[in-house]
Amino acid sequence: MAKLNKYMMVHNNPGIDCEEVQANWRKLANVGGVGTWIRTYYNEDKGVRYCIWLAPSEEDLKNIFTEIGISWESIMQVDETVPDLWGDKWEEHLESEATADTLGN
Repeated sequence: MAKLNKYMMVHNNPGIDCEEVQANWRKLANVGGVGTWIRTYYNEDKGVRYCIWLAPSEEDLKNIFTEIGISWESIMQVDETVPDLWGDKWEEHLESEATADTLGN
């Protein structure tokens, strides 16, 4: 299985209707195989959504979204940290993250 990287996709659609967003979410929930949608953070007032995905590459995500007709502003590979990992536990976290099942290793 290919290694999966974590990506953040930014969608900027001011004025997008909530029903359209929900319809897009239903489309994304049915995407299988190449990418895995993890979660979305959004600001309904500004029409901005930040979606976290696991996928082998940025190109794979572009293909998924192009195929189902959902626009995006940017896609970037990201890493994650939380405050309790800052400092001494960081190296231990990186080692366990490198072999985590959720990365597709």
